[in-house]
Amino acid sequence: MISRLPFISSALAGASGVGLGAFGAHALRGRLIELGHLETWQTAVHYHLLHAVALLALAVLAAVQPRRLACWIAAFWAAGIVLFSGSLYWYSFSGPYFVVYLTPLGGVCFLVGWLLLLFWNNSPRPASSGA
Repeated sequence: MISRLPFISSALAGASGVGLGAFGAHALRGRLIELGHLETWQTAVHYHLLHAVALLALAVLAAVQPRRLACWIAAFWAAGIVLFSGSLYWYSFSGPYFVVYLTPLGGVCFLVGWLLLLFWNNSPRPASSGA
C-alpha cells in the first residue's frame, strides 16, 4: 500500500491554509494593512491552499496508480509550503526581512515537485505485499 504522506500532507496543509487565511483576513487584517503586507499574506495563503489541493489530487492519483514517487512529490510540495508560504507569513507578521530569502527556496521545492510529476508513468510501483 502506498504511503499516506500525500493524504496526510493535504489534510494538514488544507486545514492550516484555511486557518491562516481566516486569521489574516480577520484577526491580523488591520496590522497587515498598517505594515503594507496584506497582499504578501494573501500570496502566501494562495500558494499554500493551491498546493494543499494539489496534494489531495496527488493522494487520489497515488491511490489509483501507486508510485513511490508520490512521497517525493508530496515532500517537495510540503517543503515548498513551509519555506515559501511560511517565510511570507513570518515576514508579513513583521518578521525580520532576511526570512524572504527562504521564499525562493520554497518556490524551487514547488517546481521540483511539479517536475517530478512528469516522471509519474515511468516511476516504479511499490513492491506488492504478495497476496
